Amino acid sequence: MKVTVLAGGVGGSRFLRGVRAAVRDGPDARITAIVNTGDDMWLAGLRIAPDLDTITYALAGVNDEERGWGRVGESARVAGELAEFGVGWPWFTLGDLDLGTHIARTAFLREGMPLSEATRRITARWSLGAGSAEVRLLPATDDEVETHVVTDQGELHFEEWWTRLRAGIPARRFVQTGVEAASPAPGVLEAIADADVVLLAPSNPVVSIGTILGIPGIRDAVAAAPAPVVGVAPIIGGAVVRGMADACLAAIGVETDAAAVARHYGARRRGAGAGLLDGWLVDDVDAAAADALAADGIPTRALPLRMRDEASSAAIARAALELALGT
Repeated sequence: MKVTVLAGGVGGSRFLRGVRAAVRDGPDARITAIVNTGDDMWLAGLRIAPDLDTITYALAGVNDEERGWGRVGESARVAGELAEFGVGWPWFTLGDLDLGTHIARTAFLREGMPLSEATRRITARWSLGAGSAEVRLLPATDDEVETHVVTDQGELHFEEWWTRLRAGIPARRFVQTGVEAASPAPGVLEAIADADVVLLAPSNPVVSIGTILGIPGIRDAVAAAPAPVVGVAPIIGGAVVRGMADACLAAIGVETDAAAVARHYGARRRGAGAGLLDGWLVDDVDAAAADALAADGIPTRALPLRMRDEASSAAIARAALELALGT
């Protein structure tokens, strides 16, 4: 089975571990993760790719589970030295092991490698698959597309608004700089067209999944995919599971509600190009929304959606695959 997942950040990494566990014993299981690069940036002369690294570390089993990002057993001696020189952002700590990844990526890029090839080289250090399941990560684009946040205090890089300010000032809108001229990275459109199932991870609908879909050609590819497309709600009981996605949804006028996010993605069956979803998973507490969503053309299943460990993540992934293959 070929499964393609659009993903970003911590929610995407946990879901991908579940997808891997769900298909690990199946024949010819191949998982392709198309990963958000809108959080990427240049910092201290290095190209940082937070979502690619978070997902890589999680699948490799070397991530810091408590923080949800970075490497386990990390130290920060280099970050301390950089702070003494006034280099970088003191509130955006880069661990020493993590810096090794950033330095390697930057070296590859400066040698002329595209980000997709640099990512292949970086992820090759670890075995990301399990059982018979192969896993590969593809950046959504090789081009530099960075998410900026327009606020009443000016325009900020998304990471400054998210990490330093904790989304504490309202976002008026999000701008993906460079997106109009960007192209999908090699293999992205093929991974969508050739998939048996396409899944939208429970990642931020605005700045993770939304940024991926904003790369010219990707949204159209998902809408036209021969495979069924199923998404997992990142909202449970009217609240975000992790992070400040509610602040992002508010900026685009979408309610913090599992059904509202489904309608934001839209139903594919209501006409070509009208939407993306053939199915949607909500938590049990949002089960009452299932009938109305089904009437809108989005078959919906309710089940526990909190990803507490690999087993619970795998149960969610299996439910998504079952809904997709039964669609």
